[in-house]
Amino acid sequence: MGSTSVGAPPVTRERLVGPDVVRAVALLGIVVLNYYGYLMAAGAPREPGLLGALFDPHLGPMATPFAATFVLVAGVGASLMTRSLTGPALRRSRSVLLRRGLALFAVGWVVDLAWEGTILPYFGAMFASAAVLVSLSWRGVVAVGGAAALAATALAWWMLELRTEGRSVDWSDPPHWSPQGLLLDTVVNGPHPLLPWLAFFCAGIVLGRVLGHPGWRLRAVGLGMVLLGGAALVAQVGSSGSLPVQVLTSTAPPTRSLVYTASTLGASLVAYAAVTWLAERAPRSFPVDVLRHAGTMSLTIYLAHIAVFRLLVDGLGVVPLTGLVPALVLSAGFWVVAVLAAWWWHRRFGIGPAEAAYRRIGG
Repeated sequence: MGSTSVGAPPVTRERLVGPDVVRAVALLGIVVLNYYGYLMAAGAPREPGLLGALFDPHLGPMATPFAATFVLVAGVGASLMTRSLTGPALRRSRSVLLRRGLALFAVGWVVDLAWEGTILPYFGAMFASAAVLVSLSWRGVVAVGGAAALAATALAWWMLELRTEGRSVDWSDPPHWSPQGLLLDTVVNGPHPLLPWLAFFCAGIVLGRVLGHPGWRLRAVGLGMVLLGGAALVAQVGSSGSLPVQVLTSTAPPTRSLVYTASTLGASLVAYAAVTWLAERAPRSFPVDVLRHAGTMSLTIYLAHIAVFRLLVDGLGVVPLTGLVPALVLSAGFWVVAVLAAWWWHRRFGIGPAEAAYRRIGG
């Protein structure tokens, strides 16, 4: 194990505005894609044309960057929580990360009963892993993230080869609620598995260690653009190859390829740098104030978006199953009300209700 920083400057106790604003903005995209995906599952048709392809919750280019950015910010938060600590203080923070991660992992699988595919248990697994990751040097964290991305690609290649040869891979998908099923869903099979999503979390940990350094934002944008451009070029070249080559050079989320991971990470880095830049230009403005308070209550808002959907769509049936437009209207309406309500709650009561319960459970 190495040092916990890369020469990070002293950390102030004041909470940074940027990460919370990024959380609030990313939540809008998450809600849109979740609502559209669940409306489709309930019988709504897929939106035709470019708009439908763009917002396709399974294959579209917007399918995972919002959630990946949220994971990136989670890594930044874990890093900021621990980067100035040493000795007993660091050990206590690592213990908190482990307990909270395990608590969110357990609660997340319960939430999955009502909202299949929720990201919460995967967040829990990542926070639990942060108990070890935050004590590594930045090179160690990069190595873990790179290994997660490479392992995801290697597994995808192997499984594709097995299917191409006509061999059964049923053993890789055991019953969901069995111990093996939970393990494989968390690491490999689920919608946000550690392979490769741990790469986004590790990138956030490294990013959190360099915040405040001169030029960090320019470097983040530069790296993000290189990853995006390189991934697009590789995908274009690979599109004329054999089927295995096409799959493993695709930027589509289901492939879990290295190209997909690079493209998504690039988009997340650019988005993080851009949104934090805008937030820091006017940190005391009303829009930024609303968004940063909403960002501190992201767990409450996330759980509320599930309850609202189940009430309006499944319970009252007031949302028509006609595709993307109802999803956009419902998402925008929910998000505006939710961030304003969170702003009011936070100013009046402080910590959000779900966040308070989470801390009581996880320490």
